[in-house]
Amino acid sequence: MSVLIYTENWDGKFKKVSYELASYATKLAAEMGVTVSAISLGPVEESELAKLGNYGITSVMSAPCSNYTSLDNQAIATAVAAAAKKVGATVVILAQSNLGKAIAPRLSVKLNAGFVSGVQGLPVSLQPFTVKKMVFTGKAFAKTTIHTAIKVITLAPNSFGIVESPVQSTIEKFDGGLSDADFTTKIESTNKVTGKVLLTDADIVVSAGRGMKAAENWGPIEELAGLLGAGLACSRPVSDEGWRSHGEHVGQTGKIIAPNLYFAFGISGAIQHLGGVSSSKCIVAINKDKDAPIFEAADYGIVGDVFKVLPQLIEAVKENKS
Repeated sequence: MSVLIYTENWDGKFKKVSYELASYATKLAAEMGVTVSAISLGPVEESELAKLGNYGITSVMSAPCSNYTSLDNQAIATAVAAAAKKVGATVVILAQSNLGKAIAPRLSVKLNAGFVSGVQGLPVSLQPFTVKKMVFTGKAFAKTTIHTAIKVITLAPNSFGIVESPVQSTIEKFDGGLSDADFTTKIESTNKVTGKVLLTDADIVVSAGRGMKAAENWGPIEELAGLLGAGLACSRPVSDEGWRSHGEHVGQTGKIIAPNLYFAFGISGAIQHLGGVSSSKCIVAINKDKDAPIFEAADYGIVGDVFKVLPQLIEAVKENKS
């Protein structure tokens, strides 16, 4: 028996989420008294694969076929299922990312496994296997028990710290039994955003809403984000108005994020928005309406005009950095 994680890579490199998964799986495997393995799909250098050993992964299976870079959900799910069967995995863990959310349901069908998404922390019980997740847009927790022999879960971002526990890791080539015909998704072109912090990876996110009044007023928001090394985000009305890109929209219908620090400037805090940011470790809200719903979810709040608060905050950050 073992615990298996699927480690996503971006251009052959692992990011924070992969090491968070590895740390989580290592701790879970120790509690279960089983081994822990990882499956990596697509071209990844052996030196990069070896880094997983720093977080307790004892065995890494690598399928370097470039076809996996097309992110064909069906093909990836098939390969991960084959890896799970090879190591006798009783728990398969994926990230609660766009790719993880697409693959996990397919994987649960292939393995005849129970599935829970967005798990927060280690299981509250192993017998029976019971995990905790947020419900009602982050207003409550639900404990869900999986009764099947094999379990599939996706781990909510930033719900478990990165813990180094170095071990000697073995790396072996893996053949999921797929041919070129199994990859039906074809990439015709790729446009990559450069020079920006990805929202899903950002430890700090600076976000703003209609309180900014117009697209041309976004300069101070961008300046603050740059000073903090933060990701830029916005509420849905802002992206719908065309003030900002839809790629920056966070909320139930946009990106679901969980940074360590989330700034909300001029955002009222509709339930749909809070549903996408409620997992943030600390929320700081700035709004001139003292009754804005965002203050109910905020850890810290400033009742004031964003156009007066922003310059003061920017100056304070500059002074602190100097």
